Amino acid sequence: MTVPPNDHAAPSKRQQLKMTAAFLADLYSAKARTRWAAYVRGNPLARATLRPWRGDPYRQYEILRARGPLVPGLDPDAVATVSHSMCKQVLKHRSFGTDGREGVGKDAAEFNLSLLEMDPPDHTRVRRFAAPAFTPRRMAVYAESIEQLVGRLVNDALTKGRFDLQKEISAPLPISVISELLGVPDADYEVFTQYGAVLGGALDGIQSLRHGRQALQARARLGRMFDRLIEERRTDPRDDLLTVLAQNEDEAIRPEEMLPLCTLLLVAGFETTVNLIGNAVHQLMRHRDQWDLLTADPSLAGQAIEETLRYDPPIQLTSRICKADTEIDGIPIKRGTWVVTVIGGANRDPEAFPDPARFDITRTDNTDHLAFSSGIHYCIGAPLAKLEAEAALRVIAERMPDLRIAGKVPMRGSTIVHGVRELPVSAGRRASLAT
Repeated sequence: MTVPPNDHAAPSKRQQLKMTAAFLADLYSAKARTRWAAYVRGNPLARATLRPWRGDPYRQYEILRARGPLVPGLDPDAVATVSHSMCKQVLKHRSFGTDGREGVGKDAAEFNLSLLEMDPPDHTRVRRFAAPAFTPRRMAVYAESIEQLVGRLVNDALTKGRFDLQKEISAPLPISVISELLGVPDADYEVFTQYGAVLGGALDGIQSLRHGRQALQARARLGRMFDRLIEERRTDPRDDLLTVLAQNEDEAIRPEEMLPLCTLLLVAGFETTVNLIGNAVHQLMRHRDQWDLLTADPSLAGQAIEETLRYDPPIQLTSRICKADTEIDGIPIKRGTWVVTVIGGANRDPEAFPDPARFDITRTDNTDHLAFSSGIHYCIGAPLAKLEAEAALRVIAERMPDLRIAGKVPMRGSTIVHGVRELPVSAGRRASLAT
């Protein structure tokens, strides 16, 4: 869905009519093509994007794998791969770029996520600017406050006995951390959470007129909030990333890049971590032997997070465009071809991981997963996401050893972001409040 050039300005009525007509035509045409491919042609990639198969797309990925390392995509100019080797090479190869598009069949003007949609040299410049917020020294600073926050969230959840782990622990943790990193005051927390969730839901593309309106409103309101906060930091600097933005405007980062970068840090910092925690606990509940291993030795939390990133990653796929005729694993790829790298399938490639369909938190061969992408677009916030998820999982295992699923677990209605929408659990008899 095309947005007006000015991020904060509302489109005119004429622009709205044009946008609406173009959007509806594209939306229903794309949906019809996908359904035809899924139900009539039995295309596994198309099936993996639709609700009946979306909750467990991995079976469809195995059908794709059986068809070869590179298969036709959903569009004439697109191909897809679940090969770990091919995915990794495409993500790292200099002949491939993002060119302003992320995902499958997504309009470049629809949603700007800064670093994810930049190629060098702009990507190099902006990433260098943001990188200091995620250094090991910074992680050490965050570690203590994350541990304390997890403890408070777990305490609050335990007073309920039965609760939605996503709502009570998985979601509040990353949004609080990213709020602190950026420097969003407590008064803006609720707005930050609300609009971050709306924009995160747009990663798959706008799904309806209502969704489009919500995304546009969220983008505009979030933009106004960041504008106000950055203006404050120009005269009242603090120890946060918004101050760094404000103090380096026009030098390291351009004014028009500020909102996309803030939005990226919000959406990526929230979406990746909330689903990583949820997926980890969900898989551990489904594999009780692994949960027993973790509760017996909570220091395995880091390994459990790595295995979740391999086995059930929060981000399932991304795409790159070939910018020059090239060859990957002996297969020629022409300039202008979009390659959909199916990360969720690549992470279960038997050529890369022995017995890949087995969830095993004691694995030592799982660190080459592609859950955070690879190459220059490797997730800049990966250390922070791992730190938060490991802390959450360790404390949950220590203080809720009898944790169990306590109801139906609905999955998110998303193709790119994979996770549980709700995770109803019961803490059990041995749960303990911190004193």
